[in-house]
Amino acid sequence: MAAGCAPPEKATGDSTAAKATSAADFGGMAGLIEAAQAEGQLNVIALPPNWANWGAIIEAFSQTYGIEVNSLQPDASSQEEINAARQQRGKSSAPDVFDLGQSVALTNVAMFAPYKVATFDEIPAQLKHPDGAWVNDYGGYMSVGYDATSLPEVTGIDDLLRPEFKGKVALNGDPTQAGAAFSGVLMAALSQGGSADDIAPGVEFFRKLNEAGNFLPVDPTPATIASGQTPVVIDWNYLNGIESERIPGWTVFVPNDAAVAGFYYQAINADAPHPAAARLWQEFLFSDEGQNLFARGGVRPVRADAMIHATTFDPAAFDRLPPIDGMVVIPTHEQTEAAAKYLAENWATAIG
Repeated sequence: MAAGCAPPEKATGDSTAAKATSAADFGGMAGLIEAAQAEGQLNVIALPPNWANWGAIIEAFSQTYGIEVNSLQPDASSQEEINAARQQRGKSSAPDVFDLGQSVALTNVAMFAPYKVATFDEIPAQLKHPDGAWVNDYGGYMSVGYDATSLPEVTGIDDLLRPEFKGKVALNGDPTQAGAAFSGVLMAALSQGGSADDIAPGVEFFRKLNEAGNFLPVDPTPATIASGQTPVVIDWNYLNGIESERIPGWTVFVPNDAAVAGFYYQAINADAPHPAAARLWQEFLFSDEGQNLFARGGVRPVRADAMIHATTFDPAAFDRLPPIDGMVVIPTHEQTEAAAKYLAENWATAIG
């Protein structure tokens, strides 16, 4: 991952580039590349190198275009991305682009710059804003990762309430702020008879988990998993899948009766200090190369169907995507807003 020295304080964004809504506004891709290389830098935020293959994606972008990538706060939550953009507004240290969970993305659309990548028409309508203010880039399924060498097999979410899991079950983040944790609570809700319209049973499940002493209030990381500090992790399948390649016995369970899918939202900061580089980054992410790099990280790229049809996909990478046998729930914006409100009012009490 490229990481440069701190950039100068004054933002350097070009006003023409900041208003561009497609590569055509630069005279085509060659013009966009030239403008981005003139800026020379790109600020990304909240992109852990082991998450969705971001490390390899950043490196490939930097090497392809000779643009230095400054990776800011790689472990930040979606809300912290927005906070950073507000706090750093007008400075060259502000994030140029965002990668956000649904609830945070859809409540901050006014902060995004509309832009349509070259492959925009190949992205399903429900997975993009009509004018390109945001576009889903990759998705996955909520899962339970666990150390099968020391714990019994997990065949359902209720298994996590068993005594063998005392002090062992961690959730990736705070569900009132982080998309992964939010989806983890929704998965629990579905397993308990709830739905995308009723997340209360999920909060109740975590209350029971906490009362049983099984809930572990530690944000899991590769280090905590490797050390055994977090032997059970509720997180996206692609993150747990990476650990299964790294740690003997680490097993990933995706419940077919409570399958929750989620897509992340890619957007350009309307106040990006490097607006041309931000737009070139988008073009790269949604190109065949960028989408195949996502698949190599175990996530489903948003253009997967179009790439399969056009045979531009990497078969070895796509073979890593998990098979799901059952109904998959993807909450709507309205369902997410209602669930987020319920979580804001009830989560702290449930696990307090």
